[in-house]
Parts: sequence; structure tokens; C-alpha cells
Amino acid sequence: MSTDTERKKVSLPALYRMKADGRPIVMLTCYDYPTAHFQDQAGVDMILVGDSLGMTMLGYETTLPVTMDDMIRHAQAVRRGAPHVWLVGDMPYMSYQPSTEAAIRNAGRFMAEAGCDAVKLEGGREMADRVAAIVASGIPVMGHLGLTPQSAGALGGFRLQGKDAHKAKRIIDDVAILIDAGAFAVLLELVPEQVCRIAAERSKEAIIIGLGSGPAADGQLLIYHDMFGLYPHFRPRMAKMYADAGKIILDGIRQYRAEVTDGEFPQPENWFGMKADEYDDLVRLLGGDPT
Repeated sequence: MSTDTERKKVSLPALYRMKADGRPIVMLTCYDYPTAHFQDQAGVDMILVGDSLGMTMLGYETTLPVTMDDMIRHAQAVRRGAPHVWLVGDMPYMSYQPSTEAAIRNAGRFMAEAGCDAVKLEGGREMADRVAAIVASGIPVMGHLGLTPQSAGALGGFRLQGKDAHKAKRIIDDVAILIDAGAFAVLLELVPEQVCRIAAERSKEAIIIGLGSGPAADGQLLIYHDMFGLYPHFRPRMAKMYADAGKIILDGIRQYRAEVTDGEFPQPENWFGMKADEYDDLVRLLGGDPT
């Protein structure tokens, strides 16, 4: 485990070197300060402050209601907790689609207000001009193809994308288009492993991150809440649960409730008292007789 004094800030050249050397990049989502601290200490390379926080943190059924202010607030907390990682802010629905001007302005907010290192946006060839404009303004951009949650309804829900040859080719072509537009990386979510492998082979120096898309990517992303059983509604097949923290938390809350109900909590070690003479003075001040 790295310590604050040992670890250097992850840079874009360092990420490119990792790809060139064949060292897989480790990426997780994160939305809050204490979790960010743990991820930084564990040596995670990249953190995505995903608009998935709408579901995992705010209780929405989709990511669509998430606002820029929501994203900025959570990204600020993550940056404070993880000063060494390469931090990517996820551009929420309608923060970049309306125009290149809106895209640049909102991407700039992530950099100026939250200290992000890059931004991520969904879409392929139709968003290439947004990518190019943001990159031209000096902000690194990660693309996102395959299952793109902001357009999940149009894609038929949260399911594998690019299963047939024509759709798979479009994804592979879109990867190239985004890279040509200046994207330093592309996230491929829930596409066949063959599609991810071909994209990674063709991406040259650009970085391919996989989420449920096989081992050939240059790095892997998992949703933090999925890997620890913290999202109550479902766990995607593509996620691996490393510990059932959700069950531990639920059991702890149930035990606390039982102990309070039964009078077992609190115990003397859980509260504080006054010195006897101070208590006597308090009784007198209240008009009573301490004896």
C-alpha cells in the first residue's frame, strides 16, 4: 500500500507509459471523500466521478436527473480524498449535447472548480466535434462507447452492445473517430471482448478502458458500489463482488437497533459525565439541594 509521501501524482504521460509497457491501468468510480482516500491509498490509477452517482448515491432510477452542480460537488470531495490519482469528471446529461460552447464551459467547470484532470462524455461520431472543441481548449477527454447509460433507452436498456457485425464495426469505427478528434482514452462498456480487443489493437497510443468488455483493454473500470454490494437493487453480471460490505453494514445497523431497543446501548464507555463537585454546583444553580 502506498503512502502519501511515497506516491506521485498520476500524469497523462505516466498513463501512456503504462499502456506502452503493457501494465494494466486500474480505474474505479468514486463519489465521496472517505472512499476516495481508500482508493488513493490502495494505489488506484484513475478515478471516474461517474454520473452513476445519480443511482448509487442519490437514489434516482437513471442517471438523467444528475446536474453539473451534483457532479462538481462530488468531484470536489473525491479530489480532496484522492490527490494522487488521475481524476475524470463525468459530464452529465445535457451538459455537452446542446452545443460545443456548453460542452467547453461545463468541461471547464470540472477543471476549475473540482481540480479534475480530464472529463468523460458519451457518444461516438455525433460527439466528435464536442471532443475536438474541449481538447482544443486544453482539457483531456475520455470517450464512452457501447452501453452509454444516458441513452440506454434508445439502446434497448442496459444490455450488451455490438453483438452483430455491423453494430460492432460502428463501435470500432467510432473509437477511431473519437481518437482522431483528440480523445486520450475511450471507455468501452459492455461490448463483446472481440470488439474491445480489436479496438485496443488499433488504438495506438490512446488508452482503451474496459467495463464488462474483456481482458484486452489497457485498463479496467468497475463501479465501486457493485464490487462491494452497496447498491441495493441489482448487481450486474459484469461486476465482481470483492466483499459484501452491504451485508456487513445492514447487519451492524440491525444489531444497533436491537441493542438500543433492549437497553444494551449505550454502556458507560459510550458516554461522558461531570465531576461530582461540578454536578453539585449545577444542581444548586437549578435551585435544588445536592445533598
